[in-house]
Amino acid sequence: MRIPALFSRGEPVFSFEFFQPKNPEDLAAFQATVRKLKDLSPAFVTITYGAAGTAREGTFETAAWIKREAGIETAAHLTCISHTRSEIERIVESFRRLGIENVVALRGDHPKEGPLLPPERRELPYAADLVRFIRARGDFSIAVAGYPEKHPEAPSMEEDLRRLQEKVEAGAEWVITQLFFDNAHYLDFVARARALGVRVPIVPGIMPITSYAQTRKFTQMCGTAIPERILADLAPIAADREKVVAYGIDYAFRQCRELLDRGAPGIHFYTLNRSHSTTAILSRLRDSC
Repeated sequence: MRIPALFSRGEPVFSFEFFQPKNPEDLAAFQATVRKLKDLSPAFVTITYGAAGTAREGTFETAAWIKREAGIETAAHLTCISHTRSEIERIVESFRRLGIENVVALRGDHPKEGPLLPPERRELPYAADLVRFIRARGDFSIAVAGYPEKHPEAPSMEEDLRRLQEKVEAGAEWVITQLFFDNAHYLDFVARARALGVRVPIVPGIMPITSYAQTRKFTQMCGTAIPERILADLAPIAADREKVVAYGIDYAFRQCRELLDRGAPGIHFYTLNRSHSTTAILSRLRDSC
């Protein structure tokens, strides 16, 4: 199934992100999490892109397993920053062979090890180039990333929005945003994207807070601001994991409820391969509808 069709049904589309376990011994626990979250009937899931070699191939196989064995429509992430055109060609053929119809096309993060060629020397330097490449090679449905607080490398919000517009004009059919904690950023981002003529669904990405330290780490990595009110609320309970998790569930529920009330087409949960918080939030959301 092509995922964009889900957004035309007139009801919120709930989806999850998973990542490929790094260690083979973690695979059974991961599959158990997928089966638990399957009971919530997500419209689709995405599986992030592993490192090179066997981890990368494992990502594709995991995406196919989720679709085949768990019966959940799956979109596989694909990055282009470290790949040649011929490598991407082979990956796209792997998607076709495995029955993967939906792709999340990303430039990707800079590699932690090894040299990185400058954009002018890379064969597919930007996400828009990857979107065009995939679009020319099959009937895939393509999603791209959006950044409500701008990409950390973008010189300005205006330039970042132009990049989004370029990705959509290249063939992207829906957008999944980076995580954020202040809904004003998302609402402003959507309004400005619409003013540029971007008409595809823009799905907010939400990461439930489960750890004070981990939340600080993730937000620093992706350039997301944590509102002062959250920091103030978390400070006295930071060492009590159960209280932090409960706070994160309540905050994310209220955040998601407002987003849906303000017209968001659905919610994409960054699960971190855990089921508890996402289960609690989504159950409360459905009860509130």
